Amino acid sequence: MTRSLQFRLSAWLSMLIVAFATIGGAIAFKVAFHEANELQDGQLLQISALVTPATLDVMKREALANVAGADHESRLVIQTIDEPKPLAVPAALPDGLQSAIVGGVSWRLVVKTLPHGARVVIGQQTVGRDEIARNSALATVMPFAALAIVLIAALHLILRHMFRPLAAISVDLDTRPEHDLSPLSSATLPSEIVPFVVAINRLLARVETSFALQRRFVADAAHELRSPLTALSLQVERLNECELSDGARERLGAVRRGLARSRSLLTQLLTLARLQNRASAEISNLRVQEVFRNILEDLMPLAEAKAIDIGVSSVQDVYVDAPQADLTIMIKNLVDNAIRYTPQGGRVDLSTGTTAGKPWIRIEDTGPGIAPEERSRVFDPFYRVLGSEVDGSGLGLSIVGTIAQRIGAHVTLGSAAPRGLVVLVTL
Repeated sequence: MTRSLQFRLSAWLSMLIVAFATIGGAIAFKVAFHEANELQDGQLLQISALVTPATLDVMKREALANVAGADHESRLVIQTIDEPKPLAVPAALPDGLQSAIVGGVSWRLVVKTLPHGARVVIGQQTVGRDEIARNSALATVMPFAALAIVLIAALHLILRHMFRPLAAISVDLDTRPEHDLSPLSSATLPSEIVPFVVAINRLLARVETSFALQRRFVADAAHELRSPLTALSLQVERLNECELSDGARERLGAVRRGLARSRSLLTQLLTLARLQNRASAEISNLRVQEVFRNILEDLMPLAEAKAIDIGVSSVQDVYVDAPQADLTIMIKNLVDNAIRYTPQGGRVDLSTGTTAGKPWIRIEDTGPGIAPEERSRVFDPFYRVLGSEVDGSGLGLSIVGTIAQRIGAHVTLGSAAPRGLVVLVTL
């Protein structure tokens, strides 16, 4: 959070708002407190002006009366200066407005000499006056505190709104599939951020060019190698028709198997290159059972050669929206892998269904399976699990992963019981 630009802006601006509100509030409190005391001083002076020889006795009596709801500390005392109670003040006090300590209590006093010579003192305890002034000052300061809270909340919302385009770009980049290197839009971004987006778009363009050259090289190399491999295969087939010794025929069989592996590798390389170079494909509504049937027709000879019991174990009709070629290639690679890694006399089951409205495809075999720590890497090109003696190129699951990203599918690997591999494709 401390490295967040939004957080630092919010923190610094909030501290400035709080600082200015505190300073303004303190000044307002002091001014309001002073003004409230001056107002009360003015009221004391006005009351003293009302005291005359004719009104003195009445005002003394009414001031000493208990007024319902009045605060004892804030009540007025009116008496002559020579009276010891309730306010015993020195006789030498000069006329006018003044403060004094009487009996250990702070008072605000007005001393006045009447025309017939009597001296009158009008007093009020400072504690009551200060409480009134303090409450008045606090009422003045409260809007400052409320305004500071409102400004901080508004600032936070404004900053979140201003930084929302950056968050949208982050989400866009984070949720993109790996083959999507299209430029970012800078239409709604602040002008200060546009140079960064332009630089990112240039980087994406360079990465796209680099990937395109790499894929084109792989595709061209695979295509160019097909011709010499085809010629070699023809020569090997002609040589197989000749009379050879047992040792030579055994070596010729090894050459034929090597050529078959090379042709399979080139086919998969071309398939992977076409998938990576193709921007989009037409989406069709496909019946998964029909796709299973077409794939089993192609791979049945491979399963029969190993006496593998292969078939579809589900009867539910499931339809998916996906490119037909992509879905067929993905399932065919998964079934081909299951057949190749399942031992002689094993079993491969294909099934499909829906869960929570999402269709899924499941391929389960009785082969050696894949260890949990290896499952995150088997989708990398040319990666093969150590210890496997099955012929392969390491591209089958890489093709599956590429297609899954293109069509929005999720592929998970699990363990079958008692042994084997379960591949679940959720579309």
